Amino acid sequence: MREQLRVTLHEAKSQLFQLGARAWRGDRVVITNAGKPYLDLLPHPDTPQARKPGRLKGKIRMSADFDRTPVDVTDGFEGRL
Repeated sequence: MREQLRVTLHEAKSQLFQLGARAWRGDRVVITNAGKPYLDLLPHPDTPQARKPGRLKGKIRMSADFDRTPVDVTDGFEGRL
């Protein structure tokens, strides 16, 4: 089971190597400052994820008049209001 670990900035400075190892094992490491979440410690992936063109095909719709600017907006930009 993955664990969420909260540590202060001071603790993170003195235990960075161990915290990094835990992040690589899958634990979520949250570094706090004044009792509030400040940073998340995350492992750096070796290779970037491959782009998948077309993955949103059919999920995005645009209205037929998306490129028409309303007259009041045009008038506002041209100083006619």
